[in-house]
Amino acid sequence: MTGLDTARNETLMRLAASRADIRRILEPPPRVTSDDPEEAGSGAEAFPRSRTMKMLLSARGAGTVGAVACGLLVARPRLALRLIRMVPAAAIGRILLTRAFLALRSHSAVRAKRERRPSPISPL
Repeated sequence: MTGLDTARNETLMRLAASRADIRRILEPPPRVTSDDPEEAGSGAEAFPRSRTMKMLLSARGAGTVGAVACGLLVARPRLALRLIRMVPAAAIGRILLTRAFLALRSHSAVRAKRERRPSPISPL
Protein backbone atom coordinates (compact mmCIF):
# COMPACT_ATOMS: atom_id res chain seq x y z
CA MET A 1 0.00 0.00 0.00
CA THR A 2 1.18 3.45 -0.77
CA GLY A 3 1.11 6.41 1.54
CA LEU A 4 -1.86 7.85 -0.38
CA ASP A 5 -3.93 4.68 0.15
CA THR A 6 -3.09 4.63 3.85
CA ALA A 7 -4.11 8.29 4.24
CA ARG A 8 -7.35 7.65 2.32
CA ASN A 9 -8.22 4.65 4.52
CA GLU A 10 -7.54 6.63 7.70
CA THR A 11 -9.72 9.47 6.43
CA LEU A 12 -12.54 7.06 5.54
CA MET A 13 -12.33 5.43 8.98
CA ARG A 14 -12.52 8.83 10.73
CA LEU A 15 -15.44 9.80 8.48
CA ALA A 16 -17.30 6.58 9.31
CA ALA A 17 -16.69 7.13 13.04
CA SER A 18 -17.95 10.72 12.91
CA ARG A 19 -21.05 9.62 10.96
CA ALA A 20 -21.75 7.00 13.60
CA ASP A 21 -21.39 9.64 16.33
CA ILE A 22 -23.78 12.00 14.54
CA ARG A 23 -26.29 9.19 13.96
CA ARG A 24 -26.09 8.24 17.66
CA ILE A 25 -26.64 11.87 18.73
CA LEU A 26 -29.55 12.59 16.38
CA GLU A 27 -31.36 9.28 16.81
CA PRO A 28 -34.18 9.56 19.35
CA PRO A 29 -33.80 7.47 22.49
CA PRO A 30 -35.66 4.14 22.50
CA ARG A 31 -39.04 4.29 24.14
CA VAL A 32 -40.15 1.89 26.81
CA THR A 33 -43.46 0.29 25.93
CA SER A 34 -46.14 0.42 28.57
CA ASP A 35 -49.80 -0.44 28.89
CA ASP A 36 -50.80 3.23 29.05
CA PRO A 37 -53.34 4.05 26.33
CA GLU A 38 -51.84 7.53 26.01
CA GLU A 39 -48.43 6.10 25.25
CA ALA A 40 -49.74 3.30 23.03
CA GLY A 41 -49.60 5.51 19.92
CA SER A 42 -46.12 6.82 20.65
CA GLY A 43 -44.19 4.00 19.00
CA ALA A 44 -42.00 4.24 15.93
CA GLU A 45 -45.03 4.24 13.62
CA ALA A 46 -46.87 7.04 15.48
CA PHE A 47 -47.50 10.34 13.70
CA PRO A 48 -45.67 12.68 13.78
CA ARG A 49 -42.37 10.94 14.30
CA SER A 50 -40.04 13.93 14.56
CA ARG A 51 -39.69 15.77 17.84
CA THR A 52 -39.91 19.11 16.04
CA MET A 53 -43.32 18.32 14.53
CA LYS A 54 -44.56 16.94 17.86
CA MET A 55 -43.55 20.19 19.54
CA LEU A 56 -45.17 22.34 16.83
CA LEU A 57 -48.43 20.39 16.99
CA SER A 58 -48.71 20.72 20.76
CA ALA A 59 -50.33 23.67 22.51
CA ARG A 60 -46.94 25.19 23.35
CA GLY A 61 -45.87 24.85 19.74
CA ALA A 62 -48.98 26.65 18.52
CA GLY A 63 -48.19 29.51 20.90
CA THR A 64 -44.61 29.60 19.66
CA VAL A 65 -45.70 29.69 16.03
CA GLY A 66 -48.19 32.44 16.85
CA ALA A 67 -45.53 34.51 18.59
CA VAL A 68 -43.15 34.11 15.66
CA ALA A 69 -45.92 35.09 13.23
CA CYS A 70 -46.76 38.20 15.27
CA GLY A 71 -43.09 39.13 15.48
CA LEU A 72 -42.76 38.74 11.72
CA LEU A 73 -45.87 40.85 11.18
CA VAL A 74 -44.44 43.63 13.36
CA ALA A 75 -40.89 43.46 12.01
CA ARG A 76 -41.60 42.88 8.31
CA PRO A 77 -45.27 43.47 7.50
CA ARG A 78 -44.83 43.27 3.72
CA LEU A 79 -43.14 39.87 3.93
CA ALA A 80 -45.73 38.63 6.44
CA LEU A 81 -48.62 39.68 4.19
CA ARG A 82 -46.98 38.01 1.21
CA LEU A 83 -46.63 34.80 3.23
CA ILE A 84 -50.25 35.04 4.42
CA ARG A 85 -51.40 35.07 0.80
CA MET A 86 -49.78 31.66 0.32
CA VAL A 87 -51.64 30.11 3.29
CA PRO A 88 -55.04 28.54 2.54
CA ALA A 89 -57.19 30.99 4.48
CA ALA A 90 -60.39 28.92 4.31
CA ALA A 91 -58.76 25.87 5.90
CA ILE A 92 -57.07 27.91 8.63
CA GLY A 93 -60.30 29.79 9.35
CA ARG A 94 -62.24 26.53 9.58
CA ILE A 95 -59.71 25.13 12.05
CA LEU A 96 -59.83 28.28 14.20
CA LEU A 97 -63.65 28.38 14.19
CA THR A 98 -63.83 24.71 15.15
CA ARG A 99 -61.46 25.26 18.05
CA ALA A 100 -63.39 28.33 19.19
CA PHE A 101 -66.73 26.48 19.11
CA LEU A 102 -65.29 23.51 20.98
CA ALA A 103 -63.80 25.82 23.61
CA LEU A 104 -67.12 27.66 24.03
CA ARG A 105 -69.03 24.37 24.27
CA SER A 106 -66.70 23.00 26.95
CA HIS A 107 -66.82 26.33 28.80
CA SER A 108 -70.63 26.36 28.76
CA ALA A 109 -70.71 22.73 29.94
CA VAL A 110 -68.49 23.63 32.90
CA ARG A 111 -70.68 26.64 33.67
CA ALA A 112 -73.86 24.53 33.54
CA LYS A 113 -72.29 21.95 35.81
CA ARG A 114 -71.43 24.67 38.32
CA GLU A 115 -74.99 26.03 38.26
CA ARG A 116 -76.47 22.57 38.94
CA ARG A 117 -74.18 21.96 41.91
CA PRO A 118 -75.69 23.20 45.19
CA SER A 119 -73.77 25.89 46.95
CA PRO A 120 -71.85 24.76 50.05
CA ILE A 121 -73.06 27.88 51.86
CA SER A 122 -76.83 28.07 51.99
CA PRO A 123 -78.45 31.49 52.12
CA LEU A 124 -80.23 32.45 55.37
